[in-house]
Amino acid sequence: MMRKAKAGEFRANLHLGGTAKEAKLTPEERKAALRAAHIMGLNVAGVDILRSNHGPLILEVNSSPGLEGIEKASQIDIAGKIIEYIEVHRKPNRNRTKGKG
Repeated sequence: MMRKAKAGEFRANLHLGGTAKEAKLTPEERKAALRAAHIMGLNVAGVDILRSNHGPLILEVNSSPGLEGIEKASQIDIAGKIIEYIEVHRKPNRNRTKGKG
C-alpha cells in the first residue's frame, strides 16, 4: 500500500490521520523487500519502502506489522494469507508425544 500524510504532517501513519491506497510494486521494489525480509530472517514482514530517483530505499522492516491498513487498502485478507502460508510451510514437530497437541 502507499501511505500519504495528512496536510501539515510529515508522517504518513494511519493512526496519525494518514491515508492509504493500493499500490503495485515494481519488480525492483519486490526484490528489495524480499531481500530485506530475508536478511532479517523473516518469512513474514512489513517492509516500508521509499520510492526515490535512485530506486527503492528500505526504511524499516517490521517483524509484526499491523494489517488493518493494508487489508483495507488491498481488499485482501492478509492475516488469512499468512495462516495459509504457515499451514503449507510448517515443519512437523517430531518431538510431540502421542495424544498431545
